[in-house]
Amino acid sequence: MKTTILVADDEMHIANSISYALTREDYEVYTAYDGKEAMNLFTEHCPDILILDVMMPYHNGFDICKMVTQVRSVGIIMLTAKAELVDKVLGLELGADDYITKPFDMPEVIARVRSLSRRITKSNLTQTVKNIIQIENLSINLDERLVKINDSNIYLKPKEFDLLAFLIQNINIAFSREKILDKVWGLDYFGGTRTIDIHVQRIRKKLGSYGTLIKTVPKFGYKAVRSCDEN
Repeated sequence: MKTTILVADDEMHIANSISYALTREDYEVYTAYDGKEAMNLFTEHCPDILILDVMMPYHNGFDICKMVTQVRSVGIIMLTAKAELVDKVLGLELGADDYITKPFDMPEVIARVRSLSRRITKSNLTQTVKNIIQIENLSINLDERLVKINDSNIYLKPKEFDLLAFLIQNINIAFSREKILDKVWGLDYFGGTRTIDIHVQRIRKKLGSYGTLIKTVPKFGYKAVRSCDEN
């Protein structure tokens, strides 16, 4: 089954160029030229990956990123003409997986889409062995990729779940950011270690009091512990 991609950019020549290149790579591609059209296509076709320009009429890329991640899990690559770190960080905090700064080379876009598509496919693979990690009222079902607190589902994006599962399965082992990036994102990931900090922040927020299970190791990385009271 083909990976479906929604490309949204109000600069028609850019949107059409990306769509054409990805279609040639055998992806199923939908194209939007403003935020309203992008949301309509998202609702209608449920794409696997979104490529969103930051600045668009009606809804900008940040708005769309925030809205769609509240509905379901989807891979998101942000397009921005700005190189400032704050724009990249904001996109990641809102749920984006990657970003590309304009101007860009088309091979870079294709490479990042391939990388994200592989990560999504890997995260969606069904596991066959029953494996549930229980910490007090927090339950992490590794087979079904479900997180619950007091029987209430906690929604995590694929990479958020992968990161939580990796740390929880290696209790009390401190990992550097570089090692986490290698183990969770893979060697083909183009982004930097800042994405780990952002994902940890999001996981902690979603887990509430159980967010303290993930501890920061100063000037190094992160580790998971067995109890919320543990240092």
